[in-house]
Amino acid sequence: MAPPLGNGTPPPRRPGDKFGRRSVLTGAAALGAWGAAGLTGCTRVAPASARSGGDLLARLRAQGVVRLGIAGEIPFGYIDRDGRLTGEAPELAKAVFGRLGVHRVQPVPTEFGSLIPGLNSQQFDVVAAGMYVTPERCEQVIFADPDYQMLDSFAVRKGNPEGLRSYKDAVAKKARFATGTGYAQIQHAVEAGYKESDILIVPDQVAGLNAVEAGRVDVFAGTAVTVREVVRKSAKAEAVKPFVPLVDGEPHVDGGAFAFRAAETRLRDAFNTELRALRKSGELFRILRPFGFTEAEMTDLTAKELCGG
Repeated sequence: MAPPLGNGTPPPRRPGDKFGRRSVLTGAAALGAWGAAGLTGCTRVAPASARSGGDLLARLRAQGVVRLGIAGEIPFGYIDRDGRLTGEAPELAKAVFGRLGVHRVQPVPTEFGSLIPGLNSQQFDVVAAGMYVTPERCEQVIFADPDYQMLDSFAVRKGNPEGLRSYKDAVAKKARFATGTGYAQIQHAVEAGYKESDILIVPDQVAGLNAVEAGRVDVFAGTAVTVREVVRKSAKAEAVKPFVPLVDGEPHVDGGAFAFRAAETRLRDAFNTELRALRKSGELFRILRPFGFTEAEMTDLTAKELCGG
């Protein structure tokens, strides 16, 4: 398992936004049921409150509920088959906002690409979808510090007969390569030497696993947590040890975080204070671990680093 930053992992390259972390929506029926309720009660932030750091935290405490923008992506934020909101980000939101005096969360499902527009149009109060922090996104919203960092991994056939442990290996051995729609791993593979036209793009990690198991491809690339979870019950495939990809020739580590409207610095700062306390106590890892996260995904990265200073 690759170590977290501060224990030997190279510092992150500022990520581009051409291929941000995202995935296919799941649980469409449940999402639709939640959606209508989630779009009510929108209010505008007055310019005076914006200058003072925003008044959203006070309003959320008075209302007793915070609306979370989610993208229906396992394990980051989704509604399960029983109609229950869960995922690493919603469960963390329950803990943090509970400590801030806001004891109910309300999901507002949307497509991944609509999270930032939806936040800025006040369809919900915060993005709770494990969103990667990138310089481009930092121009549109403000981020809490990352609650996780993420490396890449491959799903390969049992025993890894081709010895594929990095993008360099995959290119050198001319491995048949697959990854998911809109995944950051498209960029990582192209950086390593693949032509984008030679990459098989599949809808999601389950389709990627099926392609590996059927022998249609030699490797499916995804985030370490995605790959670990999808091969967990497979008798034909396994996950390789997580590794740091290269972007622009330099080691690149992503971090996922909560996003807030630019005016709401007071809420973002309060969120960060509680997040740091949860990290220090070990509670953050206990919240994320049931969703497939390991200690290697814990991080001291800051939003400032990933935003580019």
